[in-house]
Amino acid sequence: MSLVTTYCSHCFTRNRLPGDKVDTSAKCGRCHQPLFSHSPVSGRLAHFDALIQSDIPVVVDFWASWCGPCLQFAPVFQEIALELEPRIRFVKLDTEQEAAIASRYAIRSIPTLMIFRGGQILAQRSGSLPKSLFKEWLLSTAAAPK
Repeated sequence: MSLVTTYCSHCFTRNRLPGDKVDTSAKCGRCHQPLFSHSPVSGRLAHFDALIQSDIPVVVDFWASWCGPCLQFAPVFQEIALELEPRIRFVKLDTEQEAAIASRYAIRSIPTLMIFRGGQILAQRSGSLPKSLFKEWLLSTAAAPK
């Protein structure tokens, strides 16, 4: 049986669980809250590295509050998070508030989407996407072998 490492959506503690137990009933071993919130978590410097170290793919939406396309894309990101978590984890990172992280990944245009697994970038693309294309891109990338 393989173990999967991911983070708690509430306390950001790393948790390991059997691969066949990655479902909506999984609870954090530390805070006992559900591991999966079906909603994007806010990316902050204090816990960003823990978030992207997950064995489950993590898609990060680099955005800003003044960006029209970012605001247009936000409901799509939320809807897909509701549909696909726990298969894929979702993080929103405000580039204005977390400039150090945006700089680390050389974010030059927003929205920029990055998919991570085990701390490594699997894929990246810039620009707002319609729901169907976003979902297709996520599923095709997340299904790629490690």
